[in-house]
Amino acid sequence: MEKIAPEIYNRYIKALMDISQAITSDLYLEDILKLIVMVTAKVTGVEICSLWLIDEAENPKIRLKATQAIDPDYMKDRALNMNEGIVGYVASQNKPFIIEDVLQEPLFKEKEMARKLGLVSMVSVPMHVKDDRVIGVLNCFTAEPHHFSETEVNLITTVANQSAIAIENTRLLVRTKVIEEELATRKLIERAKEILMVKKNLPADKAFRWLQKKSMDNRKSMREIAEALIISQDL
Repeated sequence: MEKIAPEIYNRYIKALMDISQAITSDLYLEDILKLIVMVTAKVTGVEICSLWLIDEAENPKIRLKATQAIDPDYMKDRALNMNEGIVGYVASQNKPFIIEDVLQEPLFKEKEMARKLGLVSMVSVPMHVKDDRVIGVLNCFTAEPHHFSETEVNLITTVANQSAIAIENTRLLVRTKVIEEELATRKLIERAKEILMVKKNLPADKAFRWLQKKSMDNRKSMREIAEALIISQDL
């Protein structure tokens, strides 16, 4: 394996530390994605870094989720099928793809954008979580011809995989909070139904519809109506 300067290793280690901190932080997913592309672009010195995530709800597709590029042509909403373009290939084949000149690569779909932005070389790596599952792809573009060495690809892959852990951790936290909120809401509605069944002598289904109607009439959530009813009962 070719040698690489100690300061470059140090930059990558610092990047991994920054991303690792995001794993246990309260940052929103959007903030973590921005952090990943900014840190990766900084340590690699590339022109553009972009992060794509697989959207299982869409057949699936893979979508551009973050980039540190400010050009509107690159920032626009973009999605590819899993068998489409470099990103789709890397995600579906689960292996890196290195391009010395994107304009000469048949799989690279956005040649017009590359010409406009002056993009030349590219490395695209899959983002793995446990069980070697791919959740996305991390791309790095240079503005000058560049040969991405095996060591560089390995280091970028390490950053990508650490990033994947941060993303999955954040998604899990969001799902957990959503589930907890849903369970809490159900408990409140059930308690409010019980109060109505006693106070208004209503069967369970009519008590539920009473809460629904109050919610619609007052333009408030059923949780808010249930909470107000419970508070009034406790006073």
